Amino acid sequence: MSNRIILNNTSYHGKGAIQEIPAIAKAKGFRHIFVCSDPDLIKFGVTAKVTSLLDEAGIPYTIYSGIKPNPTIENVKEGVEAFKACGADSIITIGGGSSMDTAKAIGVIITNPEFEDVRSLEGVAPTKNHAVPTIAVPTTAGTAAEVTINYVITDVEKERKFVCVDEHDIPEFAIVDPDMMSSMPKGLTAATGMDALTHAIEGYTTKAAWEMTDMFHLEAIKLISANLRGAVENVPENREGMALAQYIAGMGFSNVGLGIAHSIAHTLGAHYDTPHGVACAMMLPIVMEYNQECTDEKYREIARAMGVANVDAMTQEEYRKAAVDAVKQLSHDVGIPEKNEKIREEDLDILAADAYADACRPGNPRDTSIEELKELYRKIMA
Repeated sequence: MSNRIILNNTSYHGKGAIQEIPAIAKAKGFRHIFVCSDPDLIKFGVTAKVTSLLDEAGIPYTIYSGIKPNPTIENVKEGVEAFKACGADSIITIGGGSSMDTAKAIGVIITNPEFEDVRSLEGVAPTKNHAVPTIAVPTTAGTAAEVTINYVITDVEKERKFVCVDEHDIPEFAIVDPDMMSSMPKGLTAATGMDALTHAIEGYTTKAAWEMTDMFHLEAIKLISANLRGAVENVPENREGMALAQYIAGMGFSNVGLGIAHSIAHTLGAHYDTPHGVACAMMLPIVMEYNQECTDEKYREIARAMGVANVDAMTQEEYRKAAVDAVKQLSHDVGIPEKNEKIREEDLDILAADAYADACRPGNPRDTSIEELKELYRKIMA
């Protein structure tokens, strides 16, 4: 069986990388850009760091900011209509996963109008055309949506999130500039950073993992362990380290999938609006314990990448525990809660059924069941 790697055509990294945007737009012949960003980023002047460059270069654009933290079907539909109304021919998406996921869905529907029913994009939709040319500018160090072929949309009516996996949605350009992340508050930095760690660990242990993606994931784990605590305190070099770490994790997991920590996190976001990174962080050590018998020696390498000393002298039981404990300690150090007070026993049937149906579940290294998923939810109930 062959293994496939899909990445951006081009990515720019480092302080000041956004300065490349006008030249990219002119080189690609963009006539009118649809700028997709969320209201808070506009309010606090983050989006303007990019739009001011477009103003200076005389490049026309229209801003669309109708985006919620967990983007909905309606957000996408409204965005599609706004894109058509302004006559845009390209997209710049500025923000975290919500902005980028919305932009991906809009871009795919514009070039594949037969998928205008947003629900039809769930799973691996057979789209034929690449999305609208897109430049993705992340403002959080976590989702890596700028380099993945995945996006997640919330179906409010059915109280569920659905994952879309489509090679046609990946942005042509990624602009990973840590200066765009400097205004992230501590809580968001911690949550998105733990999301990135979950990407790296689940991607490293998923059934489809292979040598190239293992390389990406182990380096991401190492960088996150070294930089997340400092990034939460807004140390510039640690911000830069996290910007790179989350992108590297995305290079890996986008191509091999994830596991049930993400399946469960998606349901917590859909039913209780739990921030995605917080949900991932709560579940990651619990799922690691659940999966440990199906991971061979990989937890030794996770522990090593997280800075645990003397792992080669440890027994398998010891290094597996050390890996889980290192994740718990990092999560605690950056202020992630351990329990979700909103989960009720009577909700478990639908939560577990939704997690089992989630697109990330089949990649989990250990096959699971609805009853076992219920038990995992119970471990984070208050």
